[in-house]
Formats: sequence, C-alpha cells, structure tokens
Amino acid sequence: MPILQIEDLTLVQPNWTVSNKVKAFCTTRLSGRSEGVYESFNLASHVHDDMAAVHANRQKLKETLNLPSEPFWLDQQHTTVAVAFSDALSDQKPVADAAWTQQKGQVLTVMTADCLPIILVDDDASIVVVIHAGWRGLAEGVIENTLAKLPVESQCLQAWIGPAISQSFFEVGGEVLDAFVEKRVGALDFFKQSEADPSKYFADLPNLADFILHECGVREVSLSGLCSYAQQELFYSYRRDGETGRMATLIWLDAD
Repeated sequence: MPILQIEDLTLVQPNWTVSNKVKAFCTTRLSGRSEGVYESFNLASHVHDDMAAVHANRQKLKETLNLPSEPFWLDQQHTTVAVAFSDALSDQKPVADAAWTQQKGQVLTVMTADCLPIILVDDDASIVVVIHAGWRGLAEGVIENTLAKLPVESQCLQAWIGPAISQSFFEVGGEVLDAFVEKRVGALDFFKQSEADPSKYFADLPNLADFILHECGVREVSLSGLCSYAQQELFYSYRRDGETGRMATLIWLDAD
C-alpha cells in the first residue's frame, strides 16, 4: 500500500515512475482539525464543515508539503470541462472537473470522496494534469475532452488513478450501464450484474478509466488499488456515509 507519513500527515503517494521534478500526493482523512462526520482532515469548503477547521487543514497541507503555490481549486460539478491554469484564474474557482498547467510551481488539485482522482504527466515533465471523474463525467467524456485540449500528445503521457470506490461497493442502475455501453465498445466488461437484484449492476470505475485512458493513447496507467468505501479509517466515502469530507489529490512541477 503506497502510504506515506510526512510529519504527522498521512498521505498516499502515487505508485508510478516519473521524473523527480513531479510532486504528487493524495490526502487521507487522518490528522486534521475537523470533527464529527468530517473527522478529521477534510479539505472541502463546500460541505457543512466548520470553515475554521477547513482553513486550518488547508494551511497544514501547505506547510507540511511546503507547497510552492496556493492549490488551484476547481468548482467540480461532474462536467466534462477542462481548463488551462492561468494567473487570471488563480483567485477564482472555475466550474470545471479537469485542469492542466505547464507553469512550474503551480499546484493543481481535485477533491474526491469515491469519484476518481486522475493525474497525468508527460515524459518530459513539462505538463501536469488533474481530472475528477465520477460515473457521469467518465461516461460523458471528461477524460477524452481533457486529453484533446492538451498541447501534448496522449502517447507522451502516463497516468495515475487514486483512491476511489471499488466495484464491490458501487452498485448502479441500468441507466449507468447504458450510458457507457451505448458510447463505448467493451464497456460492458466492467459491469457485473447483481445476483440479488438483476436490474442492478456493480460498476468498476477505476478499470473503466484505465480502459478509456489506454484507448485514448495514454502510454502507461497505474492504479492505487485503494478503495475509498472499504477503507473507512483512511478515506471519506460519499456512498458509504452521505454527509462527509473530501480528500485532495495534488500534483505540480518542481520549480527548482
């Protein structure tokens, strides 16, 4: 399990092989100030957590990881919108579910609590990318749309898919299956029909994303193998708990 301890902060370190210029981490729910259902390292300001605790957690993240910039937070709405970071956007939260930058020292981030956090970097470590993908965004093309907008070819990229809900716990209706199989040959392989209720299916989002990334030409994809639903001590899960906090997955290019 790629778990890393920096001071008293517990993090997931991507299990990929990239340039040492690339810095990337996924937070866990441990070692923060939030209480109750948000215990304890919630980084989301859009849930009903105490904002003083959220700010304290974000400050701890910045200081412990010695972040070179304020993270670029997105207003994630399960869209397929991907934006290039610019200084003009730095004080805003654009409605988007993906972002990229070639600016060294600029931290990109997405927040999740069952959805897929996906990060990418090219072979030359000249661009980093973040994608937030729930089932809807994945089905509607957030990966394809993001890759199509990048100023590098997909064949130059490798990806990491972070902690997310695993197939065993992600039961969905037929409309979710239809959303994938109507658009993509081979998608059916990632759905298992429920034995208890044949109208329901268990969807394998991490491996669906892996499949889509490879179809789009991404050279190498690594999966964390961590389940946000099953590993309650480490991760928030919206499907499991309803009202809950969010983890953050961060990536940036070292300015040195």
